[in-house]
Amino acid sequence: MTDAPKIEFPCERYPVKVIGDAGDGFTELVVEIVERHAPGFDSSTLVVRDSRNGRYLSVQVQITATGVEQLQAIHQDLRATGRVHMVL
Repeated sequence: MTDAPKIEFPCERYPVKVIGDAGDGFTELVVEIVERHAPGFDSSTLVVRDSRNGRYLSVQVQITATGVEQLQAIHQDLRATGRVHMVL
């Protein structure tokens, strides 16, 4: 077994991918939470994709990650919405 690569912080262009239930306001919800923890992230990196059947939505952004605590807080707040199934 190999060790996972270590991330040095701050880490620019750190990808955050969120998969959740499609519906009104999902993208805005994800952006609001990410903005709370990574103010001023580059919104031009926002990529939104529907699942094949339209039931789920994937929202991906790139942030400047400042540390593990920030990433954990983003994950926790996204999961607390009840609409997010996975954060990668």
